[in-house]
Amino acid sequence: MEPTNHNSETDLPNSINEEPTQEPFPKFRARLGLTLLMTGFIIFLIGAKPEIFELNRGAAIGFLQIIVMLLGLGLVTWGGCLTLFAFWRNGERPLLADFGTRTCATGFVICFFTALADAFGFGTNPMPNVFLGKLQTNGLMIGMGIIGIGFLMMLRYKRE
Repeated sequence: MEPTNHNSETDLPNSINEEPTQEPFPKFRARLGLTLLMTGFIIFLIGAKPEIFELNRGAAIGFLQIIVMLLGLGLVTWGGCLTLFAFWRNGERPLLADFGTRTCATGFVICFFTALADAFGFGTNPMPNVFLGKLQTNGLMIGMGIIGIGFLMMLRYKRE
């Protein structure tokens, strides 16, 4: 057989023997994500259980507490996504991890709209008397469960 001529543009010398370059572990992104996650959890606790910090002013969870809870939950979601992205080096994530990101965002949107259903006008209480009722609480828990499923989809797994 006759040797084939290789095009010099497509030849990559030593590409078989060289290992792919990997960036070091992104410590800053992981630390930022964990900081956002912990800060968001504390803010979420202030909104959900203000009596822990001796800030309780009423019997029901009102509009301001709902906003504080959603702010904390948003920071938890954002921090968790940043932290889990830090474990995928070189920005190469599988399709499942990208679906997990979108699932987390969808869960947060569900939490946002179910918690603020009264404020948007499709809840049982009109705007001046907004509070977190039983249906809104159930919607908030469903949304948090979906966020948790998204986090599980973003975890790095080991292939065998």
